[in-house]
Amino acid sequence: MRVRNQYAYEHSTRRTRTMPTAEQDRTSRRLAWCVAHLLRHAPDHVVVDMTRRLDRPTLKYLCRDEWLAASTVTLLLRHAGTDDRGYIARNPRVVGRPLPGLPGPARYARRRTPPELLPLLRAELGRDPGAQPLTTAELTGLLRRHGRRGPRVSLDILALPHALAPEPLLAEHARLPLPAGSVEALLLAADLPRETVAGLLATAAAPADARSWHRPAVRAVRMGRLTHEELVTHVAPARHTLLLGHLPARRSLRWTLPEQAGMQTAVMRALRPLGDDPRLWAELLRHAPGHPGPLPALVAGVVDGTLPGPDGAGEADPDLARAVRHLAPTAAEPTGDVERELALASLAVPMESVEEDIRWVRDCLDRGLLTGIDVIRHKLPACWALDEDHWLGDVDHPDRHDHAGAVLAAHAEAYRLLTVALGEDPEAWWRTARTLPDFAGTLPHLLLRVTEGGSVSGRP
Repeated sequence: MRVRNQYAYEHSTRRTRTMPTAEQDRTSRRLAWCVAHLLRHAPDHVVVDMTRRLDRPTLKYLCRDEWLAASTVTLLLRHAGTDDRGYIARNPRVVGRPLPGLPGPARYARRRTPPELLPLLRAELGRDPGAQPLTTAELTGLLRRHGRRGPRVSLDILALPHALAPEPLLAEHARLPLPAGSVEALLLAADLPRETVAGLLATAAAPADARSWHRPAVRAVRMGRLTHEELVTHVAPARHTLLLGHLPARRSLRWTLPEQAGMQTAVMRALRPLGDDPRLWAELLRHAPGHPGPLPALVAGVVDGTLPGPDGAGEADPDLARAVRHLAPTAAEPTGDVERELALASLAVPMESVEEDIRWVRDCLDRGLLTGIDVIRHKLPACWALDEDHWLGDVDHPDRHDHAGAVLAAHAEAYRLLTVALGEDPEAWWRTARTLPDFAGTLPHLLLRVTEGGSVSGRP
């Protein structure tokens, strides 16, 4: 009997040492929730650094349960372990990407090659396309001729036997750009290295792609090939990057609301050297239509004053001017006088229930008394301000928020506050993440305490 009791005691002791307590579990879950919202606004290297600092339970909850930004998913899949990839694949809140264990572009894969396509390809090639694998030159020629109406026909071509070499493909694309539909098909169906993917997005689209030039960029992020920050680095010409930061509303493949917020943040990070100098922003808008390089090169040239004068080949179209105005810093405040002051004060006073608080904030947004910027600056606690579900209401998909303007404005203001206070220092971002779960004040108050040191409780 003593032996059995001793075994039971040792077994119970081992379980006590290894199994987390309920309090530790709640702490890990809350930290994962706060980290997920901070990572929306952090640069890529900070995202990688912060996820490496998390302990195993917190990282598991982050990958398995939280709304994750597209770039965060891409970086986790690129750098995390096998277990974490499995957690992400089973996360119901990660949608739109072909993750491990999830189907890929099924709507295209279900389509069979139309019978009339093969005779046409046979006539163009002068041989049976199925007799031997297509060479890179033959494949590039077919993709260039058949990729102007979306990726469907190009995907049928890529389903044929072929031998694709990334270097010659990239050289051909640099010489004469492939249509947007073919580039999108290559992202969907070809296993290309990251450098080749970036190169395919680094050349101006052909004129016939005027309405679909953006689709390869959206697809590259949604497929997990590139992050938003990498997209800003490689997409050319610069006007395309500015438009991607604020795409006009049309019926086509577009950013979801979280993807649009991530792209907006990445573009604003590239534009940060311009500061709030109206002269530099005017120069940006003057040079953007004709600049052939990527956006960071354009911004560096504007700041240094080394760009040649515009050749006048292209005037700033309304969409481009609207995108630049949307991304530029502004000091405009809504009107409302006493009602607005009461609405701002109400953000610091919790209502009797969460539902009542959400109804009040939505009503103030509808009447123009509050903006998403106000919510980020004045709502407390800071972790609730960063999560729009706590002031717009919980939804089953973040793209279904009906106040898209408020969400984008809140994300832009959160990026500005966090970047001014924390910069690109991973240690400062980590201190903020550790402090956020238990902080009772507003986000500006939190950042002031973190950067100045001392007590960070935020409680009276």
